[in-house]
Amino acid sequence: MADAKKTGAPAEGEAPKKKSKLLLIIIIAVLVLVLGGGGAAFMLMKKKPAEDGDEEDLDAPPAKVAKAKTKKKKGNPGAPPAFVKLDPFVVKLQADGQENYAQATPELKLLEAPMADQVKQFMPEIRHKFLLIMAAKKAADLSNPEGMQQLANQLRESINATLTGEKPDAAMEKQDVNEDGPVVAVFFSSLIVQ
Repeated sequence: MADAKKTGAPAEGEAPKKKSKLLLIIIIAVLVLVLGGGGAAFMLMKKKPAEDGDEEDLDAPPAKVAKAKTKKKKGNPGAPPAFVKLDPFVVKLQADGQENYAQATPELKLLEAPMADQVKQFMPEIRHKFLLIMAAKKAADLSNPEGMQQLANQLRESINATLTGEKPDAAMEKQDVNEDGPVVAVFFSSLIVQ
């Protein structure tokens, strides 16, 4: 009988050990699932609101996507602007009795840095339009700050028309200053008239 008690006692001790190991494995598996689901939910909720509209932009042309992104960007005034420096231009101005030349080094202020790549893609067209606008000017037009600012506004409107696909004539006819384009301003780091 003593032998029967000895064989029966270890059998009872093994059953609670198996149950506790199984219970421990189940608890660990549930914790891993809960933590994994919580982490996934956190990452999905952390998604930026600006990314929500990106799925709709896949079918839109690049110019409209850029215009929409610049409108979204206006809501975030804390983001630093990007600057693109153009190569220097030398242009013969309209004659007032003597030949005059202008040398200018413009810089473009953009709302966001990714637009700099688009500006570089359109650089030949931007340079061409810049030369046309400058060649139509007289030396007297560029001799005062108002004339220089008017030139900067014309250049900005022309470049924005190029980048957004707008008709250039419509952009040049506007008298008011429209800041809805990717180029916010045109600055001259150098402007010499001779």
